[in-house]
Amino acid sequence: MEARTIIAQYVKEMRKKYNLTQVDLAEKAGVGLRFVRELEQGKTTLRLDKVNQVFELFGSECGPVPMKREGVDV
Repeated sequence: MEARTIIAQYVKEMRKKYNLTQVDLAEKAGVGLRFVRELEQGKTTLRLDKVNQVFELFGSECGPVPMKREGVDV
């Protein structure tokens, strides 16, 4: 599963868990409704700082995570 799909699914599940509409989530996170919609749809180009504004409501943050790569040197 791609990272964008995981993020979209996480946000939607958490929003529903806390009984928030997309409008509620946008207001509480301080982002636009359009951003929340695009986030839940898995848009590939989103600002990480805004993603983290949303994640902060759920006690999470998004950041670099090491990937398993065999035989690849930078």
